[in-house]
Amino acid sequence: MIRFAMHFVTSARFVARSLAIFALGWSSLSLTAYATDGVSERLHLEGTWRFALDREDIGLREKWFTDDLRDRIELPGVLQAQGFGDEISADTPWVLGLGGEWWKLQPEELRSAFSQPGRVEVPFLSQPPRHFLGAAWYQRDIEIPAEWNNRRTQLVLERPRWESTVWIDEHQVGSMRSLVAPHEFDFGVLEPGHHRLTIRLDNRMIVSDPKGNNGHMPDAHAVSDALGSTWNGVAGKIELRCTPQVWLSDVQAFPNVADKSVRMKVKVGNITGETGRGQLIVGGVETEVVWQVGGGEAEVVVPLGEDAATWDEFNPQLHRLRAVLQSPLGEHSQEVTFGLREITWRGKEPLINGRVVNFRTTHFGNDFPLTGYPATDVESWQRIIRRCQEFGLNGIRFHSCCPPEAAFTAADELGFYLQAECGLWSPFYTDGVFTSYLEEETELLLRAYGNHPSFVLFSPSNEPSGRYTEVTPQWAKRWYERDPRRLYAAGTGWNRPEQVTGGAQFAGLVRYGRGELRNTTGWFGNDHRTALEGIEIPVLAHEIGQWCAYPDFDVIEKFTGYLRPSNYHIFRYIAERNGVADINDQLAWASGKFQLACYKEELEANLRTPGLAGHQMLDIRDYLGQGTALIGVLDAFWDPKSYVSGEEFRRFHSPTVPLARLRQRTFTTSDTLDAEVAIYHFGARPLVSAKPYWKIVNADGTTVRNGVWDTCDVPIGKDIPLGKVNTVLHSLPAPRAYKLVVGLEGGEIENDWNFWLYPKESSAPTPAGVLVAQDWQEATERLEDGGTVLFVPGPKDLDPTRSPPMKKTPVFWNIQMTVRPPRRPEPRFDAMLGLLCDSEHPALANFPTDKHCDWQWTSIVDGVRSVNLTSMPQDLQPIVSAIDDWNRNWRLGVLFECRVGHGRLLVSAIPLDNADPVTLQLRESLLTYAAGEASLPLATLTRDQADSLWGMESPGGTAPAAQQFDPDLDDGTGPANAK
Repeated sequence: MIRFAMHFVTSARFVARSLAIFALGWSSLSLTAYATDGVSERLHLEGTWRFALDREDIGLREKWFTDDLRDRIELPGVLQAQGFGDEISADTPWVLGLGGEWWKLQPEELRSAFSQPGRVEVPFLSQPPRHFLGAAWYQRDIEIPAEWNNRRTQLVLERPRWESTVWIDEHQVGSMRSLVAPHEFDFGVLEPGHHRLTIRLDNRMIVSDPKGNNGHMPDAHAVSDALGSTWNGVAGKIELRCTPQVWLSDVQAFPNVADKSVRMKVKVGNITGETGRGQLIVGGVETEVVWQVGGGEAEVVVPLGEDAATWDEFNPQLHRLRAVLQSPLGEHSQEVTFGLREITWRGKEPLINGRVVNFRTTHFGNDFPLTGYPATDVESWQRIIRRCQEFGLNGIRFHSCCPPEAAFTAADELGFYLQAECGLWSPFYTDGVFTSYLEEETELLLRAYGNHPSFVLFSPSNEPSGRYTEVTPQWAKRWYERDPRRLYAAGTGWNRPEQVTGGAQFAGLVRYGRGELRNTTGWFGNDHRTALEGIEIPVLAHEIGQWCAYPDFDVIEKFTGYLRPSNYHIFRYIAERNGVADINDQLAWASGKFQLACYKEELEANLRTPGLAGHQMLDIRDYLGQGTALIGVLDAFWDPKSYVSGEEFRRFHSPTVPLARLRQRTFTTSDTLDAEVAIYHFGARPLVSAKPYWKIVNADGTTVRNGVWDTCDVPIGKDIPLGKVNTVLHSLPAPRAYKLVVGLEGGEIENDWNFWLYPKESSAPTPAGVLVAQDWQEATERLEDGGTVLFVPGPKDLDPTRSPPMKKTPVFWNIQMTVRPPRRPEPRFDAMLGLLCDSEHPALANFPTDKHCDWQWTSIVDGVRSVNLTSMPQDLQPIVSAIDDWNRNWRLGVLFECRVGHGRLLVSAIPLDNADPVTLQLRESLLTYAAGEASLPLATLTRDQADSLWGMESPGGTAPAAQQFDPDLDDGTGPANAK
């Protein structure tokens, strides 16, 4: 090693060249090293590498790094995508704990159809082409340039997975095991010329509790097969970098909005073995820096000027500064991109640059179906973020994972807020392995992405377990003190007091105290304010939504890359066998419209809750694993589904949303429509002289009532009153469907709510010639005589094991994940996906409805059992169908008609003896149709077929047992204070 003198004289040439540039602008990296002294500082290593799988784990013992490997592979890339690894089999060791049990319960006939050698498919995830867990070796020759002589060389792997070990020639350089940051290896000073570089990557569960107490760690999105995250390879940059032997090892920017300045904290690396000193210059400010044998640190405050712009979602202005280190060993510089942005809080309100902000975020698990690994280019992330903004979002929460650099860069440029999490869904104990790993990952993650202004929230883990309240609140407090550029949570999810009182600066909660923070308790004009009592930090509602829609099997054609739509293949196969595949597009659209109505209620409840700092959707797009949760209004490729547009979604989910507390949706002509109207406004600035209005429109869009409220200024905030709607309904035609519309004049700010109006009195006597029967024997006698029967089956007529109940909400998350032996050994098939209505059918002529389920239907179908028509002739097409779960695909009738013998049978699974106006109107519409001279239905059932609809298929069939609350499938039905 050459020794260098410690004294350094600054030359005019050095100073002229190294004065840092301060400017507004964009940068594709938050931290960029620059070439100095004419030396190229980077060698890119993308391309063909030598390769070997280490199936027996013998490579270390046999020193594979000493010989040339024989196979070839492309990097960046994934070995499973290039023909390596094991074929998917019935014994594939999937890394997951959620969603896989349901498949084991299915009939052997179904399982065997997808378990043939060479073409095994599973329904609980979209699967990779091959699977491999273990070590793989990657190798190539490198040529160190002559101009790198006596300079330090570093290897950077942007996103390898999971543990990497590196050799240069036959020397082991070191190992890293980060899931959240680049792996960097210091080679010291390499002789110029030829060298062999070898990398061993191990994608097994590198961090694991030796006692087996891993909790949900196999389901963490950074490691689980649920989102295709068990790949082995390297994503993004693979490069060698050179620096002087004394260099800038880290540069972090800490903005000060009040002073319009930035404090630059710099770490200096040193491999000379000597102490020394030099000059640090940033933005025209110069200071002396001293380093010891192990390196050094320095700080400098750089004024940005009174006109320096701040950064937020509406004004994403970025600043760039170059930090220059001058030493006797040469000059080294790094350019830092940052935003003049500070995030703090005032009670329940988060503040960005002193201004209240409200977070509208979605979950994302870093799943990229076409590549298998997260994108590392800015353009891909810009597309994702712009789609989110199109649907009214201003942020993404990364569930148990952290995105690469490009995501932060795109978010910086587009004004978008990010919550990163370490790749953990695990139990924490004060001396536990996951606690130690959390500390490792936190430091690496903050070093890699801490300068990004978009990085505003940080959580250690999704839904932590164990004795986490003794670990994660302290983690949040300690790291905030060290790096206050963002707010820290004690974990995302749950409801423990320590999460809001133990030192964290924000919390993501499902419920708290006496109230829920998601699901139906806040719908129809209500809110979740009781869950925020006694809390003095910002709270985000955790994983709201999770309402499913039926799959559109056209999405299968989009899986042209890494992940294969095995799950969709199985669902489609079941649909084909049960005779519903030919109406797939109708089922997807109708169920989607019901899902959309539920999301509207869910999101509006959060937007109008005073003191709630925002929400985290789960998810704006479909989730590919844990049994396949089709919860998105976007598909897995970020494309809108057939039933929704961004424009429609933004009416109730955007920076400015009018909100009416319309507590009922069905009225009679004797009622008065009363609604308090407020506005949620977190736009770029307050609204001046806003002119709010309301109107009631009928089905063709004609205004039948309207009014205006006083012109007002609208400040930033939520639940800001606009006025009240109070209008009698007696003069409006009924039965009819209407909308209440509220908006602001002169713009696109408008929202609406469907409601239905029925006559005050609707007593429909049974017409002559029509029998309304609840006794099947009585009905068959009339049918045999050629009569017309409106049959309403009673509770004892329908087998609970074959006639599932409808509900007022869709499937939550997905039924496959409800199977949890031994706690819950059977799937919870107790929900629906909405209704498919033949709205033009004359039986519904006097019952206003669209082609899908809406709130007038839920008031009369909740808990009602549909009729299983799966074994009936295909031409028996219901007037109204219940849309079954896609894992089962039964044909379910709610209203249907057929011929039986010489008679005409009209069936209503919905009881018609209730006195509510909706039931009365449906009864009248059905009776009017039954008494008319309509043509006979096409479908004909034999007497035996008709009888089989009402017989109990299995003697002693009973309703499903009451479900035990399971916090991992929290659909809001469990105890309010479950822990």
